[in-house]
Amino acid sequence: MKNQVTVPISVSCQPLNTQNIIRLAEAGVDRISIALDAITKKLFIKIKGAEANGPYSWNEQIRQLRESVSIFGKGNVSTHLIIGLGETEKEAAHLIQQCTEICVSPALFAFTPIRGTALESKRQPHLASYRRVQLARYLIVNGYASFSNMIFDADDKITGFGMEKEQLTRIVEIGKPFLTSGCPDCNRPFYNEKPSGPIYNYPRNIRSEEISAIKQQLS
Repeated sequence: MKNQVTVPISVSCQPLNTQNIIRLAEAGVDRISIALDAITKKLFIKIKGAEANGPYSWNEQIRQLRESVSIFGKGNVSTHLIIGLGETEKEAAHLIQQCTEICVSPALFAFTPIRGTALESKRQPHLASYRRVQLARYLIVNGYASFSNMIFDADDKITGFGMEKEQLTRIVEIGKPFLTSGCPDCNRPFYNEKPSGPIYNYPRNIRSEEISAIKQQLS
């Protein structure tokens, strides 16, 4: 595979064993993404595990992520996390912290209902909630804050990000926390939203009026 292309190769897949991960590395893959999708073990079992007659195991997925880091190296492994499946903001921030600590980059997606599927009637996450999780992810991944310093209310919504308000405002105003996250140079325009909006993951630099709207959503 590698000797036929000159660009880095990134693969998003669901390997069912370590040997498959090794085979991808031997074929020349540079980085790998193994999607957890669900934020908690309970949701994972319900949506893509045993309760959904799926072949996947939460513990095995976590093990494969760790194995992938040892095979591909730090900075070359990521996972996809879907917000809006029934998790709390606290649970999302906690898993983001756990992924970061094992050198796995967590990419966020907003749940998008698809006609004809079991979850077709489920609504997308509230935009303000998604913004808070996006901001928490950016702070944790970039070392500005940690889950242990964040504050949550009785409903496990994020009410404090563990840093000074002025610094937090500066980070929000640059717009980077709200861009599409994932593999380098991946922007996936309109991957989980309609062109008419609302936009969950911005695939481009965010305009000043959009930053103002985001600040309102976070307030």
